[in-house]
Amino acid sequence: MADDTILRPGLRPGAVVLVTGASAGIGEAVAEALAAKGCRVIAAARGMDRLRAIAERIGPACHAFELDVTDPQSTAGLCERLPAELREIDILINNAGHDIGGRRRFDLGDAEQWAHIIETNITGMIRVTRAVVPQMIERGRGHIVNLGSIAGLRAYPGGSIYAASKFAVRGFTSGLRADYAGSNIRVSEILPGTVRTEFARARLHDDEAAAEAFYDSFETLLTAADIARCVVFALEQPAHVVVSQLVVVPTSQW
Repeated sequence: MADDTILRPGLRPGAVVLVTGASAGIGEAVAEALAAKGCRVIAAARGMDRLRAIAERIGPACHAFELDVTDPQSTAGLCERLPAELREIDILINNAGHDIGGRRRFDLGDAEQWAHIIETNITGMIRVTRAVVPQMIERGRGHIVNLGSIAGLRAYPGGSIYAASKFAVRGFTSGLRADYAGSNIRVSEILPGTVRTEFARARLHDDEAAAEAFYDSFETLLTAADIARCVVFALEQPAHVVVSQLVVVPTSQW
């Protein structure tokens, strides 16, 4: 009989999950959803005050963890900095990302802001994955879920760099899936349409009125909880099933 520890899905009570960008929006919703499923969740981001408040609200299943995905030192030693009982990460949710300075024509943007989008959205994802995946290989199982975007399927005016980062996420995810095919390490990508979170406010340098006007221009929008359910769906599939890409859009978006 096959080994049950290999065949059972990764989303099981007690599974250790690392969620990056967990201090707000989709990351916060995913952390909450997975804790409700009985996972031990490491909620990671730079803002410890917000993370501690989230961990306190979710309860003892959630551990606040300071992590800057743009800092090679912060990412390289992340497992060693975790409590001993949380160092064997079963599930990695690569969610950290931003578009600060975005929604403008390329030549009207700032090159350093453009570079930081790439540094966070793709280079940071690479760093965190590289730090976590060796232990998945050693144990012979794991699940990596990368948060992409429909911007990784088609670009839009004013989104050249954000789209470039999300096209890269799609390529990186596909490459990982090819690398670990047959290894019991599953790799999934969730590609959401427009989600009402704090994302637009950050993009627009904390201009809340402009962010709300942007979201209000859509007839319907997704919520962070919608994306969290998609992540849970991908994780709950039988061990022989890989949700390679899951594109989800609001009813008013094509």
